[in-house]
Amino acid sequence: MLYSNPITDNILSWFFYLFGITFPIYALIGLIGIKGFLAITRYEKGDSFLYRLNPVTKLTLGLVVMIIASITIWWVGAILTVIGLGLYLTLNNGKRKFLLGLYLAFSSIIGTSWGLAGFTPPDILHLAFGNYNPVVIWVWPSYFAVMGYVHFMTLQAMEYAFQVSMRTTPIFIYSLILVMTSTPSQIVRALSKVKIPIEVIFSLVIAMRSLPRIFEAMDTSVKMQFIKGRGYNSSKFTMPIYTLIGAFYAMVPTMIYLLRGAKYTQISADTRAFRAYKDRTYLNDIKFTESDYVIMGVLLAGIILALFAITMGYGRGIPYVGY
Repeated sequence: MLYSNPITDNILSWFFYLFGITFPIYALIGLIGIKGFLAITRYEKGDSFLYRLNPVTKLTLGLVVMIIASITIWWVGAILTVIGLGLYLTLNNGKRKFLLGLYLAFSSIIGTSWGLAGFTPPDILHLAFGNYNPVVIWVWPSYFAVMGYVHFMTLQAMEYAFQVSMRTTPIFIYSLILVMTSTPSQIVRALSKVKIPIEVIFSLVIAMRSLPRIFEAMDTSVKMQFIKGRGYNSSKFTMPIYTLIGAFYAMVPTMIYLLRGAKYTQISADTRAFRAYKDRTYLNDIKFTESDYVIMGVLLAGIILALFAITMGYGRGIPYVGY
């Protein structure tokens, strides 16, 4: 070990532990911010091909990406993440959303990698890497076992955790495409056509409508706190900390706002005779276009290629090192 002093080891261990918890949150607040989350969780009108796709196609896109990323080798997930971020450039105000998506991917990778590495037991690493020679990069104090930490942190554990992050990150990126390019009304109409239960559709739409409202209410509450003096004379480095504290205090006002809004959601549904009839009628019907069939063909080809890659040894139930 590079550090043999017990006091130094304990201090650094707690620093690494707190870094894994706070850095991803700090990065999200400092780089993306509440306004950034609002921008990538609500619909904005645009004219690219993603806005013209049927919501069912975009939902299928997210599901196929999740399946491919989970059954193939880790670098396939990395490629899918890069492609997904490239699609952000086609959206309304694409450059900003690309940067926000990049920050989200970065925070997801760091948070997942650092958070999982300390808890990965040697048995899993043996399955993932075969007969490997562990390279110890840190030794946690013995009492960290109470929190579930494996005593020895190895380079292979960090690599394993990074590979796992490549399985989860593309799911976040592609899921937001549906939210940013489809209105709740479009989703209801499209999913109703494919006979998805209306209860499931309604729950999905309520979640989509509530998410941007949460960030909007929280942003307003945090700004009110800053107007009253919170974070006065703070630097750019400490501003995210004050924003995080303000977001914590904004939870109660945000919950009250959402609970009050639930009443208006009920009134809106009743006004539109929601569930009054078994089937719904539509003024503007949503159909599958040529672009939808092209994307569906690409997704089908992606599934076939993923299955072929598995037969060639590029996919397992757990991440592993390729060539």
